Amino acid sequence: MAARRHRRIALLAVAAALTAVPAAVGCSAVDKALDCVQTADSIADSVTDLQQAVENASNDPSRTDEALASIDRNLDDIGDRTDNADVSRAVGDLGRAVGDVRTSIRNGDETPDVTPVTDAAGELTKVCTP
Repeated sequence: MAARRHRRIALLAVAAALTAVPAAVGCSAVDKALDCVQTADSIADSVTDLQQAVENASNDPSRTDEALASIDRNLDDIGDRTDNADVSRAVGDLGRAVGDVRTSIRNGDETPDVTPVTDAAGELTKVCTP
């Protein structure tokens, strides 16, 4: 719960900073940056859901797949909206990490290591923050 609160505060801080961007940058750049931050925040929420789903996999294994699918949808969304090389690289890294978790689950691992997903999501958040 505290992690979500900190992400929300960070999102608000970034949004406030973006409103101070000079008009010369243009609205589309600000809109893209806000979209990136908002999508990264959604991904962070999905990663939290994934961590909880893995911890409780014996109770409801479908939650893990739902969390992974949510991350994939958000990655598609942010990937379609950006032309930034760093963001694209972070999206690719996170996509590969999600794929590795899926492979682990397919191979019978009921509690796969989600650390690479968490790390990649953190990197995406970092590159989305102006």
